[in-house]
Amino acid sequence: QVQLVEAGGGLVQPGGSLRLSCAASGFTFSSAEMGWVRRAPGQGLERVSSINSGGSSIYYTSSVKGRFTISRDNAKNTLYLQMNSLKPEDTAVYYCAKWSLTGWLYPGQGTQVTVSS
Repeated sequence: QVQLVEAGGGLVQPGGSLRLSCAASGFTFSSAEMGWVRRAPGQGLERVSSINSGGSSIYYTSSVKGRFTISRDNAKNTLYLQMNSLKPEDTAVYYCAKWSLTGWLYPGQGTQVTVSS
């Protein structure tokens, strides 16, 4: 059973930084394409970033390019998202996600990120 546990969210002022982490279990993490998706208040789900199994192919949605960095440690079964220069529009619940044949799976509770002064 796929388990993804997110951590690292919180309240931060505009311009601040946060580092999200995701502990994965129940599948072969090193073989999986992983990502981060978010749901802002009143909006749909958005793929923020994703990374292939070896880390050689990375995607960022345009609004976070140059500010967010995704990375993974296959030895620790952990996915990260370093978020810098945060903006109020980054406020959302962030979910760790695993790519599957049926789409992105995000079974965790998510972690709340609030950017506000």
